[in-house]
Amino acid sequence: MTRYYAKDPTELGLSVSAMVWRGHEILLMRRSDNGHWGLPGGFVELGESVSDAARREVFEETGWTVELGRLIGVYSDPATQVVDYLPSLAEGSVLPFLAEGSSSPSLAEGSRVTEGGSAEAEGSLMAAGVGGRQGSGRGRVQVVNLCFRAEAMEQGEPTTPDETLEMGFFAADALPSPFVPIHTVRIEDGLAGRDEAVVR
Repeated sequence: MTRYYAKDPTELGLSVSAMVWRGHEILLMRRSDNGHWGLPGGFVELGESVSDAARREVFEETGWTVELGRLIGVYSDPATQVVDYLPSLAEGSVLPFLAEGSSSPSLAEGSRVTEGGSAEAEGSLMAAGVGGRQGSGRGRVQVVNLCFRAEAMEQGEPTTPDETLEMGFFAADALPSPFVPIHTVRIEDGLAGRDEAVVR
């Protein structure tokens, strides 16, 4: 079972997320793997910039094109950012990546995990460039996340609709539950209105 706030990371994953605003409300999605609400986001793919990854992940999961704004924060503290995705696997095993917060290793071999939620095609940056078919497979991933502020521009159709049960815009003081626990601090930092990004 996936466990938040794990210890002793064995893998490193670079991820992005976005706090997308429309007026005074924030775009959230409810994830199909665990039913939790959270910010759209996922792991950066090889050959991709973090800004391109953030725009791609928001569009894939919600159908919204966004204009990225400032960097809210960088989140890497192993006290909060280690997610235990899987029980230990043998060296060189095929790794059926689980989404952050998922409780079942039932995804297809070679899938990649989105940072807050769901499986996608192989090719993400995971464990310093390791895709779904390689790596130690120990499953304790220290997720380094860059969270951006963004503005919702135009709604289209999500390209990975199986990842999202529902989505909507919510007032910051009326967030739905259950909520992905490691996304809470990102929203708090986004609401704080600092001029500079935080590093946690």
